[in-house]
Amino acid sequence: MNNTYYTNQINSVIAEVKKAVIGKDAIIIKALLAMLCKGHILIEDIPGVGKTTLALAFSKALSLEHNRMQFTPDVLPSDVTGFSVYNKSNGKFEFRPGVAFCNLFLADEINRTSSKTQSALLELMEEKSITVDGNTYKLPEPYTVIATQNPIGSAGTHNLPDSQLDRFMIKLSMGYPDFEGEVSILKAKHSENPLENVKPVADASFIKELQEYISNIYIDDRIYEYIVSISAATRNHPMLKLGVSPRGTLALMQLSKGIAVAMGRDYVIPEDISYICNDVFEHRIMLNSKAKLSDTSPSDIITEILRTVPVPGISEK
Repeated sequence: MNNTYYTNQINSVIAEVKKAVIGKDAIIIKALLAMLCKGHILIEDIPGVGKTTLALAFSKALSLEHNRMQFTPDVLPSDVTGFSVYNKSNGKFEFRPGVAFCNLFLADEINRTSSKTQSALLELMEEKSITVDGNTYKLPEPYTVIATQNPIGSAGTHNLPDSQLDRFMIKLSMGYPDFEGEVSILKAKHSENPLENVKPVADASFIKELQEYISNIYIDDRIYEYIVSISAATRNHPMLKLGVSPRGTLALMQLSKGIAVAMGRDYVIPEDISYICNDVFEHRIMLNSKAKLSDTSPSDIITEILRTVPVPGISEK
């Protein structure tokens, strides 16, 4: 298969999801590319802007088995991972899979549950497996977690630990729709649920095939150095007390390859990196007191870094 075929397939999935998620094209594209680059997605926003609809639309368009869990303070780690049950008939313990065993796991309002339950997601997000009572169980492939959270400081929320934030390839925000978009939402939901119009245009085997294709996209040595230079700049910035981890650097590289394919190329250019850098890095850096006092945001710092790091002279052919 050539690059044009895969680009067309990506566009087909985007077109289906847009039937249910109106006026958020950039969010749809970035979320899909994160899934195709084997990453997990964190969506932080106020309730009612379409976070859950986005995840459900992807599960339909991609023909993925999905499970959804509403995270509340009483959710236990075993509800997510599964547990062992004693079988009297054979005298053995048998494993009962938890809700995370699927292709697309929607963790709704993840920051409303306890830290202990949040930590149950660490292994499955990094290793794509779950260990219960000393036994390790592989999760289905492809596997993606789409987690939603309410803004930090909302009633009943708990901050996600840095180790878990770092496992999300990308962090997005839906935001309010614009005037025309909200009118379109009202019209679309006047007599039916737009999700019912989303048709499957891909399946798990195709996603794995596309993931493999994306992983082999060409990156010039100058692009590798550009990515590392941006990451290094966050670690030495005077307004940051925590810079981007090597996991974040890898995430930026992987997503840049996905963007290249979506744009119809089989090689990465600097614009691919600058397009997605904020979404990959913003949740991975930590401001110091100087930045907070000057009302500087993580996005401001990343934008400044992108402006100051020399851009390699590589462009579209």
